Amino acid sequence: MLALNIIFGVMPSLIWLSYYLAKDLHPEPKRMILEVFLFGMLATLPALLLQIILSGLLREAQVAFPLLAANVWLVDIIRWFIIIALTEELSKYLVVRLAILKNPALDEPLDLMLYMVVGALGFAALENMLYLLAPVAAAASLNDVLRAAALVSFIRFVGATFLHTLCAALVGYFMALSSLRTHKRWRLTIFGLTLATLLHGLYNFSIIKLPEPWSYAVPAGIIFFLVVFMVYDFDDIKKVKSICKL
Repeated sequence: MLALNIIFGVMPSLIWLSYYLAKDLHPEPKRMILEVFLFGMLATLPALLLQIILSGLLREAQVAFPLLAANVWLVDIIRWFIIIALTEELSKYLVVRLAILKNPALDEPLDLMLYMVVGALGFAALENMLYLLAPVAAAASLNDVLRAAALVSFIRFVGATFLHTLCAALVGYFMALSSLRTHKRWRLTIFGLTLATLLHGLYNFSIIKLPEPWSYAVPAGIIFFLVVFMVYDFDDIKKVKSICKL
């Protein structure tokens, strides 16, 4: 069962990883790709722990402040935009900031987008494994296990895993811009993190809280916007040959 969790959990990330690496005209060192991917996986654990702690604090705040508990929309916004989206986007960002920014392998702005995506795919891989635990454990037979694992893996492939990569690429784009416009370095980075957090939070919030057809239309619109943004700006940054100065 553990082997199936690992295989079906990592598979969506590896498929997307092969696609993004094929877009890089100047391949990065395989060791660095592997390290960032593994660091991304490890970042899932402190992010999950922080989410558990913050969720507990939110529950305590609801008990202490009845007005907060009565405002269901505000509680949901705090949960999906701050506790979930912000912690995950910050975790992915910190992976690249701590592991890559001072590394000689980072020699062009496009690398920032690529390494952000690699870290996000590592993050999503372990997250996928955790999501597979319940359906795999509940399956009654091997066929049920395979069916449940394949279904969850596919849904995560086109949904959460893809969203992680797109939001990470968005942050990486603004990090790349900040390497070219050093006088606006922090403003650009913070703007990228804020925008990724808002889109990530809105994606989760709309799936869980909005009625149909908005629960499908809003996430699809977010994915479409991010795909267009990423494709255009990935190619735009690819043309820049200057050395990163972060």
